[in-house]
Amino acid sequence: MKAEEIIDKYYIGQEELKQLLLLHSRQVADKAMSVLDLHPEIEADRAFVYEAAMLHDIGIVRTDAPGIGCRGTYPYICHGMLGAEILRSEGLPRHARVAERHTGTGLTVRSIQKQGLPLPLIDFLPETIEEQIVCYADKFFSKSKPHRMKTEEEVRQMLGRFPDADLEQWDKWTCLFG
Repeated sequence: MKAEEIIDKYYIGQEELKQLLLLHSRQVADKAMSVLDLHPEIEADRAFVYEAAMLHDIGIVRTDAPGIGCRGTYPYICHGMLGAEILRSEGLPRHARVAERHTGTGLTVRSIQKQGLPLPLIDFLPETIEEQIVCYADKFFSKSKPHRMKTEEEVRQMLGRFPDADLEQWDKWTCLFG
């Protein structure tokens, strides 16, 4: 099943939110593809990176984020974990890992505990090169300002506003992928 068919399945009756998700996901997928185009030395599964980028935010449908049209019941911070549940139920465990690990530069048990986040106490860190590329590409685009791409420095500043942000990881990615 293609990414858009899976999205259609979970976004019935939520056309506006689906269109926002598709716009954002295409932006992230295009950015991820540009990373791979710019760095042919990176050995990554190109087709998987594209599909995973298209599906990384599927869980927003189950969150409560009125500013972007989400009418679910869970806090927005849970969207990665919720998306992973959806993707695992669709038989896509690799895609699920991307969804659950794309928040910030990844979340650690320590940061989850320290911030009191409603997430399982496990590390949600992007590990594979594909997970890292999608996580990196995602940081350039916001669903609340969908027609603007941030610069690497703007992303760094945005990440710096969050407790326990791993700016060293961001700097490493900008060297590898930028």
